[in-house]
Amino acid sequence: MNALAKGISDGGIITWRNLVNVRRNPDWLMAATLQPIMFVLLFAYVFGNAIGGDSGGAAYREFLIAGIFAQTVAFNSAFTVIGFANDLQKGIIDRFRSLPMSRIAVILGRTTSDLVVSVVALVVMSLCGLIVGWRIRGSFWDALLGYLVMLMFAWALSWVGALIGLAARSVEVAQSAGLIWMFPLSFISSAFVPTQTLPAFLKAIADWNPFTAVINATRDLFGNRFGPAPTGWPAEHAALYSILCCVAIIAVFAPLATARYRRVASK
Repeated sequence: MNALAKGISDGGIITWRNLVNVRRNPDWLMAATLQPIMFVLLFAYVFGNAIGGDSGGAAYREFLIAGIFAQTVAFNSAFTVIGFANDLQKGIIDRFRSLPMSRIAVILGRTTSDLVVSVVALVVMSLCGLIVGWRIRGSFWDALLGYLVMLMFAWALSWVGALIGLAARSVEVAQSAGLIWMFPLSFISSAFVPTQTLPAFLKAIADWNPFTAVINATRDLFGNRFGPAPTGWPAEHAALYSILCCVAIIAVFAPLATARYRRVASK
């Protein structure tokens, strides 16, 4: 219990250190919010009327927001990747190694601080969504659960980012590695179009994609359905499946990231 408490306490200090670093480098926060704002405006107004069909662009804009939420928090995991790669390159990890602190604290602090950035990004995205016509049709508690599912997904992906960042050989490699795997996962999903419109082999992938599960769960909780309801076990149990996916990602990548950190810190 003492080791756990020390890990949480030390992790809180590292979280604060990372947040102070974000305050001193506001371009990180701008990157986390400006890109999704552009996605909202582009998809909502450039493609919205074409994709919306008879129901018009307004219905599509409500459908779109959950997908932008998921893509935003997923892409924010790149900050975890770059943050670790930057600390490794500058020798900050070596300084942490010399301190009497928990080994898990560095990773926990990084993933927690990036979760705070995701919270800020979701607030900005919600305000932007309200401006373009998005509304929450469900209850307050359903909406709260939708946001919590999205943040759990963000935290799960940050552990993937931690492993990639600790394995990257340079910041330049980390910048590419942190994003390249996100594009197929986010676009082969229900983020921007219903999966029923995809070719059969892509639809099967998209239906079981964790991105789709989180997006479908959030749409259900927000009351933002568009077009025919998706079928299949993942869609019919979207909230349960999304939580299981997040737990599985954390269960796999948290030990891997921790083991990688111990290997790097012991050099």
